[in-house]
Amino acid sequence: MPRPPAPPLPRAGDERATLTAFLDFHRAALIDRTWGLDDDQLRITHPPSTLTLARLVSHMAWVEQTWFRARFAGEPMAEPFASLDFTDDRDAEMTRGQDWSRAELLAAFEAAVDDARARTAGASLDQLSVRTDRAGERWSLRWILVHMIEEYARHCGHADLLRESIDGDVAS
Repeated sequence: MPRPPAPPLPRAGDERATLTAFLDFHRAALIDRTWGLDDDQLRITHPPSTLTLARLVSHMAWVEQTWFRARFAGEPMAEPFASLDFTDDRDAEMTRGQDWSRAELLAAFEAAVDDARARTAGASLDQLSVRTDRAGERWSLRWILVHMIEEYARHCGHADLLRESIDGDVAS
């Protein structure tokens, strides 16, 4: 199966089209770093770090749910993340995905992304989140989208390094 191409980035799109295109670009970039790898390769660590591609993808599926489902829409987290216990494992969202197969990992990620897209499709960039931060302030959808781009960009850098160390593949 050929490697999927990166989603296009509009050169002159409006604000919403630009933000969602960059977010989708980074979502695809993260998943691209897993392309062609088997389950064991997705779990390779490089001590002293416990970070793996599986842990990164699981983390980002959880982040998608946290920002779009829980904070923006104000709904409870859904499985596979609703029952996580962060008391004994502060990285529980990463640990959850570490033993999943590639198919399970991608299914959880795609479900979280699809849910996020559905929740934001008709929303204004100025729409505020249902939930608040500790100070009682709400986030605009615009802020959340920018934050998600930043979060993905940072983790895509991690994924680039992990992937290169596994088989020498570098992002183009």
